[in-house]
Amino acid sequence: MTSEVSKIKQEISNLLQEIAKHDEAYHTKDSPLISDSEYDNLRSKLESFKSKYPDFFSGEIKALYDLVGGKTLDIFSKIEHSKPMLSLANAFDEEDVKDFIKKVERFLGLESKKKNQEPQLKQQDLFLQNLKVDEVKDLQFGIFCEPKIDSLSFSARYENGQLIYVATRGDGFKGEDVTQNVKTIKNFPHILKSANPPRIFEVRGEIYMGKEDFTKLNSENEVNGTKVFANPRNAAAGSLRQLNPEITATRKLKYFAYSLGTTTDDFVCKSQSDLYQKLKEFGFNIEPNFKLCQKLDDILDNYNKICDKRHELDYDVDGLVYKINDFTLQQRLGFVARSPRWAIAHKFPAEKAKTLIKNIVIQIGRTGALTPVAILQPVNIGGVMVTRATLHNQDEIERKDIRIGDTVLVQRAGDVIPQVLKVDKGKRSLDLPKFLFPKNCPVCNAIIVKVEDDVVVRCSNGLKCKAQLVESLKHFVSKDAFDISGLGKKQIENFFEEGRIKNFADIFKLSQDKEGLITLHQKEGWGKKSADNLIFAIQSKRKISLDRFIYAIGIRHIGQTTAKMLAQHFISYQNFRDKLLSIINLANDELENNIDYQDLIAIDGLGIKMVQALIEYFQDQTNLKMILDLESELKIMEAKKNSSSFSGKTIIFTGGLDSMSRSEAKVKAESLGLKVVGSISKKTDIVVVGNDAGSKLKKAQELDLKILNENDWLEFISKNQLG
Repeated sequence: MTSEVSKIKQEISNLLQEIAKHDEAYHTKDSPLISDSEYDNLRSKLESFKSKYPDFFSGEIKALYDLVGGKTLDIFSKIEHSKPMLSLANAFDEEDVKDFIKKVERFLGLESKKKNQEPQLKQQDLFLQNLKVDEVKDLQFGIFCEPKIDSLSFSARYENGQLIYVATRGDGFKGEDVTQNVKTIKNFPHILKSANPPRIFEVRGEIYMGKEDFTKLNSENEVNGTKVFANPRNAAAGSLRQLNPEITATRKLKYFAYSLGTTTDDFVCKSQSDLYQKLKEFGFNIEPNFKLCQKLDDILDNYNKICDKRHELDYDVDGLVYKINDFTLQQRLGFVARSPRWAIAHKFPAEKAKTLIKNIVIQIGRTGALTPVAILQPVNIGGVMVTRATLHNQDEIERKDIRIGDTVLVQRAGDVIPQVLKVDKGKRSLDLPKFLFPKNCPVCNAIIVKVEDDVVVRCSNGLKCKAQLVESLKHFVSKDAFDISGLGKKQIENFFEEGRIKNFADIFKLSQDKEGLITLHQKEGWGKKSADNLIFAIQSKRKISLDRFIYAIGIRHIGQTTAKMLAQHFISYQNFRDKLLSIINLANDELENNIDYQDLIAIDGLGIKMVQALIEYFQDQTNLKMILDLESELKIMEAKKNSSSFSGKTIIFTGGLDSMSRSEAKVKAESLGLKVVGSISKKTDIVVVGNDAGSKLKKAQELDLKILNENDWLEFISKNQLG
């Protein structure tokens, strides 16, 4: 059972790290690595794990789960959002939409009131003031439907009607200050159109580039030999993040406003439909295809209508957003870790087209994984010329029987490397041979291996394989590792070929003269200033935190979350190194009795697979030499232990509460850091007692536990809640 638990936790950790990587690629670099549908599948898989194993989502796993978006760019000053800019959960079909509605009803305790729906609805005039009760058959609340614009999110703050700043979404908590650039956007209010504007008013929305303007920009750039953007979203992001606002002004960016951040009490608004009217009055542009629905059929009919006409719109729309219309209910529903309970995004189907596979090439990754990529006859899918598609792995090629020369159906969901869905075997030539995966690495000729249930095949040569070493060096200097500005992928490849950088330590010796090499100052394409800037950037990274160091050296299965867990376990680099060196040569029966090994595998969230990867990394003499050579170049900072005011405290609810549903009460407790349990014991810290409490109350009294009635519970929330 322990082995199975470790395996599940490992899968969750790997999934979280993969999602974090794609969040940064999409939100920070504006260069997504996978399609929207593939990303959505990762998220769906994660939510399935969370539903089945909620107890596993604690500590560092919870911290990474709570993260939204990517990191901010260093070239812009940072602005902390007064309220986080979170993402939305996704719905992909009618059943998902129904499930969303049921969850809202359950959370608000409305399910039991359905039998008496009509008299209840007559009293709910906060959000049904202008609607007849007999029109409401499917829903007990209004749902506001608005198109989901596929572009760049912003948050703008006004004080006494004056624009103070505009920030991008960033990581959801901090964004880039793009105020001067946004001021160049036509019709973006610098002053609110109101005689009595709110003291503080934050509006959120989406900045986009129209399809016609995007096409024109790319045509001009192609003629001028400058950057051609892959899609309107990338063009909008690149235009908004210009250091020179005059360039932004030429790009004809547009925007829609659709939601609120922080506002003061002098701004009164009761619903999303009310907000749209007020935004229009203040002078903001709003997307015109919104609709307030009271029936499920109306919601779905509207979805199909917008889906059918989306290509007629001058901006990219990838779905519809459904919001509970009433703000009072939104406030009660609140949020889960990274998204509101009161809203969901109903995504449109992915775009597809048929084309020819001209070739299949094999790429070697940092951990030796062989990834097949299809080289396609260029095809236009949704306005983007597609030339490559991922084939994922060997099993995927065999399962779909994909061959060079095949006509295939390609899907582009999100403007990234697409995927091959299936082969049109009716158009296949009879003599078309099967694609055979190489048995040896195409770079170093080492044997290709496949471990147990791993779907990926790998080069067995480790860092002695040139491709793996180069990718490891790229990872080492990447943003979440050492984050060395000016030392990107192309520079690493070039310096590696020249022999300037062959291992991690060489990066910190780059300014030293080496036999047979000209100095960096004299290198073609470099000058004294650019060389000095790079050396300065490298020198400034000689001090690093332990978790970033562990992540940077590129141990398989060890992502950012796991690296932080290891750092908090070992505290110092010396301890990390020495403990691992003490166990790498032990036999299996010796490991069972080794305290250091047992402490390692006992770390919550660290699976056997991760521990084995750590051991194997340090057992490899090439890896070990690189690490030991690197030691003298760095100062690796000790980690600090995390703490929480309610850490380890448990709470149980028994009986019904009048003021909130059990789900709402659970959320309130978890927001305070308490762990909600289902059974009572002498270790239970708090027992909240409602109506008809029964045997649990009696047992709590026998155990002399701390008991709160509903009023006590509400007072407890009020006293301890944040903000």
